[in-house]
Amino acid sequence: MNIEYKSIHDFNCTELERLFLSVEWSSGHFPEKLVVAMKNFNTVYSAWDGDKLVGMICAMDDGIMNAYVHYLLVDPEYHGKTIGRTLVDMIKQKYKEYMRIIVIAYDSEQHFYNACGFEKSNQSSPMFITTLWT
Repeated sequence: MNIEYKSIHDFNCTELERLFLSVEWSSGHFPEKLVVAMKNFNTVYSAWDGDKLVGMICAMDDGIMNAYVHYLLVDPEYHGKTIGRTLVDMIKQKYKEYMRIIVIAYDSEQHFYNACGFEKSNQSSPMFITTLWT
C-alpha cells in the first residue's frame, strides 16, 4: 500500500460520502454540503490509496495566531497505518509558527491526540450547538 497525501479542496460527493459514513459521521449524509465545506476550509490535507480517499484533516485559521482542526478522519480499514498521525503532523508543520492549534476531540480520541502532542486544557471546555439538516 502506497498512501499519497494531497493538499486539495476539490472532492466529489461520492468520495466524501463514503469516507464520512465509513466512520459513522452523520455529516456523510450531506455530501453536497461537504463538497462546499471542503472548498471553504483554509487547509485540507487528504490521504489516498490509489483513487480511494482514505483520510483527511481540515483546519480553519485566523491567518496568524490560531488554527482550528475541524475534521480528522481515517477509514477504519486503514487504522493503525499512521495515516492519522501523518495528517496531524502535516497540520502541525503548516501551523508551527502559530500560537496554538486547537482540536475539539471526543473523549475516546483523547489518547490519540495526546500521543500527537496535544494537551487537554484545564481552563476551558468545548461548546457547540448542533443543528440537524433535513
